[in-house]
Amino acid sequence: MERIRLGSTDIFVSNLCFGSLTMTPFQANLSIDEGAYLIQYAYNKGINFLDTAEIYDNYAYIKRALRGIKRDDYIIATKTYAYTKDLARESLERAMGEIGTDYIDIFLLHEQESVHTVKGHYEAVEYFLKAKDKGLIRAFGISTHRVAGAKAAKEYKEIEVLHPIINKAGIGIQDGSIQDMLREVEEVHKMGKGIYAMKPLAGGHLIRDVEGAFKFVKDLDFLDSIAIGMQSIDEIDANLHLLNYGHIPQELKARIDKKNRKLIVADYCIGCGKCEKRCRQGGIRVIEGRAVPNGNCVLCGYCATVCPEFCIKVI
Repeated sequence: MERIRLGSTDIFVSNLCFGSLTMTPFQANLSIDEGAYLIQYAYNKGINFLDTAEIYDNYAYIKRALRGIKRDDYIIATKTYAYTKDLARESLERAMGEIGTDYIDIFLLHEQESVHTVKGHYEAVEYFLKAKDKGLIRAFGISTHRVAGAKAAKEYKEIEVLHPIINKAGIGIQDGSIQDMLREVEEVHKMGKGIYAMKPLAGGHLIRDVEGAFKFVKDLDFLDSIAIGMQSIDEIDANLHLLNYGHIPQELKARIDKKNRKLIVADYCIGCGKCEKRCRQGGIRVIEGRAVPNGNCVLCGYCATVCPEFCIKVI
């Protein structure tokens, strides 16, 4: 698989990125061994780039996978909601400690909304820049679901990598259209910053047009890589076929179609509303005392992380 330089950094990544949220307890709930095997399988197929986050709680999967992966050939990107120096330090130390590595390739501030959000988190930004000087991280960046977040990447020279939502329908973009997002992201790329997109299938909403949805992002020449969640060998193979040939073999597609993901809420939901407050997509609401997902849901599973009864899961 082709390795592409991530913007003007010295980091070279596969043009397909392993989105690792799907293997976690919030979604497929794979065992550590199962998840590690998938990461290694993808690596042996040429995928040397993995996206995770502190909130995903899956560092143990990566640590186990690294037993069979050459560390200096593998790129790990993680994310944090830290906004102070101390919180940033704790996030970095946790990532390195739980993954079992002495550096993280890319550290991102998670779900940044605008220049104002970055400014409010600037104490954490400064910490990560100093960590980069010490060789503890290789690049700093932000993830965003907003056009205004992409604009922030233009305003702050400190931001080297941008991880935005990009899909053909613009699903999940909270403050504009897909055309608005593409315009900003292309300008960010022209500045020499690395771009790797998230949610090309819009959390499953575009699964019925998977080939068209994948072609849309693949044809954007200002994307260095595309992150997509993968929780089985079939999904890894399907995404590689899409990348290399533009289609999925019918037999493989039939197997995957049987496993289309959905968000479920168990009957013992107490309707506390924490999931509704956590969701920035408006994808779940408490109705008559129970959480109910709706068409805005992008299957990120973040609502499950705040459920006190552990009754929400993406399957």
